[in-house]
Amino acid sequence: MELKKLMKNIYYLPHEPEVDRPMLAYVKGEKYSLAVDAGYSFCHVKDFYEAIELNKFRTPDFTVITHWHYDHTFGMHAIKGVSIAHDKTNEFLKEQQKQAQDSHYIDVLKKEDVHFRKEYDGCDCLNIVLSDIAYSNEMIIDLGGITAKIFHTVSPHSEDTTCIYVPEERVLFLGDSTSEDFFNDGYMDKDKLNFLIQTIHSIDCQYCVLSHCEPLEKEDLLYYLKSVI
Repeated sequence: MELKKLMKNIYYLPHEPEVDRPMLAYVKGEKYSLAVDAGYSFCHVKDFYEAIELNKFRTPDFTVITHWHYDHTFGMHAIKGVSIAHDKTNEFLKEQQKQAQDSHYIDVLKKEDVHFRKEYDGCDCLNIVLSDIAYSNEMIIDLGGITAKIFHTVSPHSEDTTCIYVPEERVLFLGDSTSEDFFNDGYMDKDKLNFLIQTIHSIDCQYCVLSHCEPLEKEDLLYYLKSVI
């Protein structure tokens, strides 16, 4: 699979519904580059890096994690450069590390999730790591001619949600933030969703990028989200 170009300096490897792989994005600066999310597995990262190499781009210097769920973090051990996540993301990952000490944990995940079973077919162990850098509220990275504004937000999907805003390209990466909480029986907290809607509305962006679909125009996403409230 090849990278798709969204804006002059923003590319992405599309999501793969067959195994529920999330979109992985690449932000290209003059000095540094940044990836959004670390992927599902070693193989997912490998596919992403090969697509980057095909474009003759540098390997990401930074990788920002949008939240702790395994399809976004279980490839962290395979990335190059520096990983960045919210404090709470690392707290969740520490719990995952504890559970993974049980050699049967991977079998439990395979039994619970058909997509996980496909992604980890033939694998019998997990390598779960924490981020190199943890932040609390927000941080800004100057990539050279382009900026990544990383911030924590309220979300119905996960309490550790991180978004990445690239103002020069007017693109906002939202991870899975607009979705329900799958680890709480699919509960949709409409108060949290309404807060997120207001957050999105306040940001000057053209595109909103969610992890499991193609990029959306901001107004199209807001129209849909307001219909859920």
